[in-house]
Amino acid sequence: MAVTGNATTGGRGPLAGVRVVELAGIGPGPFAAMLLADLGADVVRVDRPGGGGLAVNPAYDVTNRNKRSVLVDLKADGGPARVLDLVERADILIEGFRPGVAERLGVGPADCHARNPRLVYGRMTGWGQEGPLAHTAGHDIAYIAVTGALGMIGAPDGPPAVPANLVGDYAGGSLYLVIGVLAALQHARTGGVGQVVDAAIVDGTAHLTAMIHGMMAAGGWQDRRGANLLDGGCPFYGTYATSDGGYMAVGPLEQQFYDTFVELLGIRDEAPARKDLARWGELRETVAARFKTRTRAEWTAVFEGTDACVAPVLSLREAPEHPHLAARGTFTDFGGIVQPAPAPRFSATPAAVTAGPALPGAHTESVAADWDVPGLLNDAPEQAPEQAPEKVSEKASANVEKDG
Repeated sequence: MAVTGNATTGGRGPLAGVRVVELAGIGPGPFAAMLLADLGADVVRVDRPGGGGLAVNPAYDVTNRNKRSVLVDLKADGGPARVLDLVERADILIEGFRPGVAERLGVGPADCHARNPRLVYGRMTGWGQEGPLAHTAGHDIAYIAVTGALGMIGAPDGPPAVPANLVGDYAGGSLYLVIGVLAALQHARTGGVGQVVDAAIVDGTAHLTAMIHGMMAAGGWQDRRGANLLDGGCPFYGTYATSDGGYMAVGPLEQQFYDTFVELLGIRDEAPARKDLARWGELRETVAARFKTRTRAEWTAVFEGTDACVAPVLSLREAPEHPHLAARGTFTDFGGIVQPAPAPRFSATPAAVTAGPALPGAHTESVAADWDVPGLLNDAPEQAPEQAPEKVSEKASANVEKDG
């Protein structure tokens, strides 16, 4: 039977004992809170009555695993007070409203720090708290577009390739928010004073391009797609189709790895010199033609376990079955949902998935008791029962509230 939650989450991992309040949102905020929960923090997600997320069955929303949920209407009388009662006992708060919305709702930084001066107040937005676009709507694709990151990705003769929402929402957003709130938590614990962490996706994504900017300044990177060492411009750093329609990823940048690559590929005697940039087109054609002679599985067998730096390009469903990932337990099946296991790994305080996606409002009673906030039970909205995914209706709310 699938498991979707229990009375107490947290307690395992290096963040055991850290309390986090997450004001429900979509995208990078929930993922950041999931990461904190994976690492052992007791994360309480404050959901709004009636939903407010994407049209995903909440029983399958893995970004809400290892958390607990209470329902609070921040626009109702007493709603902000309930959140502030949680804040008083928390170490970190995460919110993802547009700038000024949390303040208007009565749960902004000043309101929260008046109750808990040591609180780390994490703000997750795309454009940041100030600037000409701060109050405008946006999504991952727009944020990575203006930073130059999107423009680097894709073939030179085609449009930029959209990397799902991994580069902006999660790499430039969630991970920087987590780094920021943990750094601020360390400061609060040593100095006794909390602060506000402004995590903007545009800032984090721009920061991710630091090495590229250095290379460009040194003349080692052209400011266009498909013309550089790491963007597919190099014939020995890219992907090649196989005879069955699959793809192999190739990346033997160092000479010794490249020597192994051309030997195993069977083109050592016919491949143009790799340092002859004028013949890179010819080299690419030679490599491509050779890969087309066998299937992806056959080439995988040829390169497996070698230093040629070649790997099969797998789909999301195939990835958990890869022998290396399976051996490491990179993916786990919890409650009938195959999902990535917590990362990174810790030798003394291992993290684990201990509870499935928290259904909205399912943990009001346990949070009220564990956090000593009995007010959560006073006129609390009807809470959802803890259910297994297969017992939850496939219908989910598609109403994304436009606060601000």
